[in-house]
Amino acid sequence: MEEGLLDQATVYLLETWAWLQTNFLEPERLIELAIIGVAIFASNFTCKWIHQGILRAVGDHPLVQKADKRFLHPVLTAAISILLIYTAQLLLQPVMATYLLNIAASLLTAWLVIRLAVGMLANRELARMIAAGAWTLAALNIMGLLDPLMTVLDEAQLPLGDVEISVLDILTGIISFGFLMWLAFALSALLEKRLQAAEGVPPSIRALMTKFGKILLVSIAFLISLNATGIDLTALAVFGGALGVGIGFGLQKVVGNFISGIILLVDRSIKPGDVIETGGTYGTINRLAARYTSVITRDGTEFLIPNEDMITQPVTNWSHTHRLVRRKIPVQVSYESDVKKAMDLMVQAASEQARTLKVPEPRTLMKGFGESGVDLELRMWIDDPQHGVSNIASEVMIRIWDLFQENDIEFPYPTRVVHVKNGDLHPS
Repeated sequence: MEEGLLDQATVYLLETWAWLQTNFLEPERLIELAIIGVAIFASNFTCKWIHQGILRAVGDHPLVQKADKRFLHPVLTAAISILLIYTAQLLLQPVMATYLLNIAASLLTAWLVIRLAVGMLANRELARMIAAGAWTLAALNIMGLLDPLMTVLDEAQLPLGDVEISVLDILTGIISFGFLMWLAFALSALLEKRLQAAEGVPPSIRALMTKFGKILLVSIAFLISLNATGIDLTALAVFGGALGVGIGFGLQKVVGNFISGIILLVDRSIKPGDVIETGGTYGTINRLAARYTSVITRDGTEFLIPNEDMITQPVTNWSHTHRLVRRKIPVQVSYESDVKKAMDLMVQAASEQARTLKVPEPRTLMKGFGESGVDLELRMWIDDPQHGVSNIASEVMIRIWDLFQENDIEFPYPTRVVHVKNGDLHPS
């Protein structure tokens, strides 16, 4: 048995050596390889010379360096190499066959076309992946190896229950899955952008349509990619049952948050742009995701609150039905001060603020007689809680302080009266 394997390996090595001698080690093929190497070296040298000229013309700007590294240098190198190889091919055709020059020119042309096509993609990693895959297929096709390779992959069958799937079908399904998923996410992003621009649609409806659109597109992409592998979609019934059991045991929180997010969008209890307060977090809802609600506070901190907590925990929505918010500011003045004048000054302090509404107008109420002074309360309305509710109260209180100082209105100090009765003091 070992001798049989050794004989097969020997035959394979001899055939490989014969193929190398025929295609690469003959004098004509060596000349072609030398021409290809010289063309690539000359094109690189020319591109460096062009790059130096550009730097002398516009300066060493970071954008120039980036554009040259990502686009200008590789494209010019390939274009000049193709030009030199085609020129050498025209000169050598009357003398000898240009087998390797044809292959090199075709490979470089395919690379140049693919590089220009994927250059429009913003994601560089995705662009490199697509370029590598497309150029590999093009190279195999140019060298006449694509059809034999596909035949071998198609004949390699893998049993899957009652169905046999070839390796080619699996590779086709993987490529289709990757492309269709990318297309689904790109279309969902475009849909979200268009819906965000539709000002006539309520924010909750826009978020709901975006979420359902993404789910629909991803589901269609998944089913099409499965169909591309040759898998019968009726087999998904068993898979769906197993998936349901898995979700029931291991993904309860994930599914719970997902369903809670849909409920929040449907009942419109909260929506993007609302000002809420929950669990000590006060801020504006930025977006409703599938698993969480993004809340941005006044200091720029973004909290990701699970959707389930937004349903089960108490939530104060300052702008649920409208954006009118009444702020109450308690103030105490001494008994020696003019109370009516103090009440007028408090209304004046609130009215001077641009964010305070004129209708309903601010007003001051007397709440009671305290131990140290008279208890007053200023009530005013604002309609922009997303800009903060504590800052407006602080600005009004600062203005009240200034007006009281200017008009001799006193804030009371705590006073205590101690009565001392005559009697013997006995040490304890």
